[in-house]
Amino acid sequence: MGRVTRNFVNGYKFYLLEKNFRIYVKYTCIYLNTKNQVLQKRTVFIGSLNASIVHLREVFKSALKRSAASLICVHNHPSGDPTPSREDIEVTRRLAECGKLIGNEMLDHIIIGEHTFVSLKAKGYL
Repeated sequence: MGRVTRNFVNGYKFYLLEKNFRIYVKYTCIYLNTKNQVLQKRTVFIGSLNASIVHLREVFKSALKRSAASLICVHNHPSGDPTPSREDIEVTRRLAECGKLIGNEMLDHIIIGEHTFVSLKAKGYL
């Protein structure tokens, strides 16, 4: 996995390479090294039609195992509307706080919709 992911647009394109997410919520993390090269892409949770419970420990377990320097989180909204929910924003903030504590920067959280996406970093939530 030698692709370089420098920003949320590249993260979005990377995620779309394997998209099969239209029926259920799929929460994926892209773990990066200090040069922003992809170390691993891992689905940390698959939810229901409209819900996903993301545990901080699951997100950061792979980050710690791989000695990742940073990560990008990506999930979809099967409704097709990528507008962040209150829960999306709260999870993003908790993940960013946890990442700071352990030295693993969260670069972005991307929500995929039908032919569009929202970057929570670009929206100012990170």
